Amino acid sequence: MNQSKHVLGLGPRWGLAVLIVIVSAACTQQVVQAGSVADVAPQLSVERFLQAANARDLHGMGRIFGTADGAMMDTGSTVGCMFKKIGSWFGGASCRSREDVEIQMDAIASILKHEDYRIVREEMVAGQEHSTTRVLVTLTIGGKSVTDVPFDVVQASNGRWMVQNVNLQRVMNGGSR
Repeated sequence: MNQSKHVLGLGPRWGLAVLIVIVSAACTQQVVQAGSVADVAPQLSVERFLQAANARDLHGMGRIFGTADGAMMDTGSTVGCMFKKIGSWFGGASCRSREDVEIQMDAIASILKHEDYRIVREEMVAGQEHSTTRVLVTLTIGGKSVTDVPFDVVQASNGRWMVQNVNLQRVMNGGSR
């Protein structure tokens, strides 16, 4: 038998085995577990929010702070705000001006100004309409540790994680409950 007819010149059985390996490798796909990146996404949002707060990047904070509907800084168009305003008459959220969002983010930034932070743990928040994770953070403010500051982070409809709530009272009380 002519060796040129066999894959790699190894004979018919080896050629078939090599061909099967090549074809099966080409047909496989990598499966990424949903938990691998999803587990750190709420923590990353909190870290970015804290970094933006220290830099007093109010627009950056406003793009991370929000609800399941999206970022607070995305106030929408005039027409979109009109529909939100009408919806607010029936219990929906109304639009906020960019100036109002900046003022709120500035107040939050002044409270969260810190020298250092450490993510302590995260836990699921039960009973929420949308997937919500509580990230507990220890902040170093004025040389003192403020422990277990809860940041509630909700997954928005676009898949991003938004800081929805920060217990600022805990920070202002110096960590006292």
